[in-house]
Amino acid sequence: MNTAHKIGTSLATSVPVFSADEAGSIARDIFGLDATVDELSGERDRNFHLHVTETEHYVLKVSNPAEDPQVTNLQTEALLHIASADPSLPVPRVLKTRDGKTEWVLDRPGEVPRIVRVLTFLHGEPLHRVTSSAALRRNLGYHLAHLDLALKDFFHPAANHELMWDLKHASRIRDLLIHIPDAEQRRLAERFLDNFETHASPMLPRLRAQVIHNDLNPHNVLVRGHDSDQVAGIIDFGDMVHAPLVNNLAVAAAYQPTSYDHPMSGAADLAAAYNEIIPLESAEIDILFDLIATRMVLTVGISGWRAARYPENRDYILRNNPRAWAGLRRLDQISRSEAQDHFYRACQRDH
Repeated sequence: MNTAHKIGTSLATSVPVFSADEAGSIARDIFGLDATVDELSGERDRNFHLHVTETEHYVLKVSNPAEDPQVTNLQTEALLHIASADPSLPVPRVLKTRDGKTEWVLDRPGEVPRIVRVLTFLHGEPLHRVTSSAALRRNLGYHLAHLDLALKDFFHPAANHELMWDLKHASRIRDLLIHIPDAEQRRLAERFLDNFETHASPMLPRLRAQVIHNDLNPHNVLVRGHDSDQVAGIIDFGDMVHAPLVNNLAVAAAYQPTSYDHPMSGAADLAAAYNEIIPLESAEIDILFDLIATRMVLTVGISGWRAARYPENRDYILRNNPRAWAGLRRLDQISRSEAQDHFYRACQRDH
């Protein structure tokens, strides 16, 4: 069995074919929403923006036919749990069907059944469109920590499903690096993957773990239009998984700017704020640099493979690649110990 099939079957399956007219009919007949419909981009699911009124908007999601229904339910139940545990967190809310269900099964002759859900649409400016600031990074760190606290006691039978984007399985994408055409870039990615296997991978089983969001990239964070230092929304829970808690921080930190005087300054702002809410353990700080670099390797490795497989969705798939390559080049200029020292100082900790 090849690497792509061992984990992440839905990533090896194209986004399901589904029209805006079909989405509109389901929104009306099943969820009681009379809406105009626009298609949204997505990596695995087919997503639609439902405009009901000027202020009432939703997202209709048609699951990938290869997605395990239990994994879809994991996301649904997590959103319900967050709404109960911490209603102040700006995450989507689940809209029920006319008959009170949180998920509806689309089951048509000759097709694999698919789960359809409707979530509230959160308004705001995507993080990737605004200029980063220390205040914004700190607010993102605070929100991430509060999200982790809200999910601390959440359990689901599908939480241990295998996912290509799960850092603890990073070694499994090594075979995909052949899709990186530039030999120098490929060697750079391989060096950091070697570093992960030497330093981080052996530590991960010993660290505290729980269900995490696992994908706080700049396309999944919204900020307020009138105040871009404030977080307005955290969206797309499609990569949720049970994993070491520090992985969630590492994923978010991997998308922070690396162009400052020190490559880890942007990530350190985020980590310092997170540490104020959830104090980091020394073992977590020790491998944070390794995990950040590994997330960048996952980005270039998985997206390169998927872009070659699905050229029609290439622009969306490769949207985070330039930032990841720039980050890896910058991280290659510092040592692990220098990065560790930077994070310890940011968290005002000794080591």
